[in-house]
Amino acid sequence: MTNSKKIINDPVYGLININSELVFTLIQHPYFQRLRNIHQLGLSHLVYPGATHTRFQHSIGAMHLMQNALKTLIEKGVDITTKEQEATLAAILLHDIGHTPFSHALENFFVPDSTHEAFTHLIIQRLNQKLHGALDLTIQIIDNQYHKHFLHQLVSSQLDVDRLDYLNRDSFYTGVSEGVIGAERIIKMLHVKDGQLVAESKAVYSIEKFIISRRLMYWQVYLHKTVHVAEQMLIKTLERALWLYRNRCPIFTTAALAFFFDRSRTLEEFQQEACLENYLDLDDINIWFCIQQWQQAQDAILAELSKRLCQRRLFHIDIQEQAYDEAYIRQKQMLACEHLHIPLDMARYFVIDGEMENRAYNAKVETIWIMDKQENLLPLEAISDHLNHRTLSQTVSKFFVCYPKEILV
Repeated sequence: MTNSKKIINDPVYGLININSELVFTLIQHPYFQRLRNIHQLGLSHLVYPGATHTRFQHSIGAMHLMQNALKTLIEKGVDITTKEQEATLAAILLHDIGHTPFSHALENFFVPDSTHEAFTHLIIQRLNQKLHGALDLTIQIIDNQYHKHFLHQLVSSQLDVDRLDYLNRDSFYTGVSEGVIGAERIIKMLHVKDGQLVAESKAVYSIEKFIISRRLMYWQVYLHKTVHVAEQMLIKTLERALWLYRNRCPIFTTAALAFFFDRSRTLEEFQQEACLENYLDLDDINIWFCIQQWQQAQDAILAELSKRLCQRRLFHIDIQEQAYDEAYIRQKQMLACEHLHIPLDMARYFVIDGEMENRAYNAKVETIWIMDKQENLLPLEAISDHLNHRTLSQTVSKFFVCYPKEILV
């Protein structure tokens, strides 16, 4: 590592300083540079044209907020060593390094029942090997195995800098003003009490706004009905391509995608160099290039799905609070078969049903603690009227079915 001080000009926060040699080395590494080619919001740019920002930008922004948070805590007398600061900055910088292409849209596609957090852990372990143990403390903080629990909470909790950045950043790039939060004010109100990350009582209203904004951003952006349709179509397109590949039908693939199409991979296999390297070769560009080629595929199902995605001819979606009746779904499948001239067993690619959930705050996972002027700790939900509302403190589920607009009746 060389002694490098760099400045990044971020459109959300302005100039961001990078003073740590370790952090600069991590940013320069190809594993992290890959995040430049993964959209932060998947296919949301099909609805919000400005939402083309990436996981790279978000990770840099979250690191900037972490710098501010650590500085605030140190100014308040919290004991954080230089080594701990650097390790925590590395932790937040790398927190998304394992994301699949198109972020959450393909979360479980390459390894069933897996998460990007699991991939992240494996990639950080590999980076640590390459850096001869420089990330040992970082891994302890991420895994919540370090005795200063508040450092982990800054990286991952219900009031972490990850959420503070992505709400502001996603709001900035989508133009959805409901996501704007007082991140800097919240950070200035952070403190540590009994080893726990807490917020001073003056921050209560800002935190309430943060939770309400998160709920609104989920319905308006993250679970926007048209974005949800596009992501469902993306999944079905890849499922069809996978079926064709495994049934030895002629189909274009990149080397990295073929590696995963070849057979199901397990999370344990990602310990192997070839498996991890192929995964790291996958990004939005890799997948989208395949979809562009599939527009001319011999298989009519794959070609039709790919054309619709590339030309933004997206399905219609119906949403309601109860699960859809099987007869209704069957009717849509029959109409799709009739209109598209496909057999009934192919209708699953064009009539898609499921459930989506939104929960803004979950006290059962981890409570946000508020410290009053007498340094007593109170759970946020005990002093917030907003969090007694069902839509904020409980899971809200909606059911959907989407299908080609041509069969809308």
